[in-house]
Amino acid sequence: MLVLACLLLATAGVHARDRKQGDVAVDNLPQQALRTLQLIRSNGPFPYDRDGVVFGNRERALPDKPRGYYREYTVKTPGVRGRGAKRIVCGGEQRPARECYYTDDHYRTFRHIR
Repeated sequence: MLVLACLLLATAGVHARDRKQGDVAVDNLPQQALRTLQLIRSNGPFPYDRDGVVFGNRERALPDKPRGYYREYTVKTPGVRGRGAKRIVCGGEQRPARECYYTDDHYRTFRHIR
């Protein structure tokens, strides 16, 4: 039983680390993500009410930080009603935003924006 518990914990840790998928250059982001980054840098106004809310990182896909460190912003998805699955999550001081990550699959994977 102890071996099984250790195996499950080890597997969970690997899974969470694998969810950060490396880096993405700003130039390689979709145009809509570039627009969202511009809004973040200028502190809005944001098109969605939920833009700027605390991202809890419950999935532990991003580096562990205190609650309130990360905030999420919607990246518009052409042809999709509502918010869609694309987001930019930024940590640290919000002006200037530091440590930003892009996800196009609703928090399943993240890519650090450089």
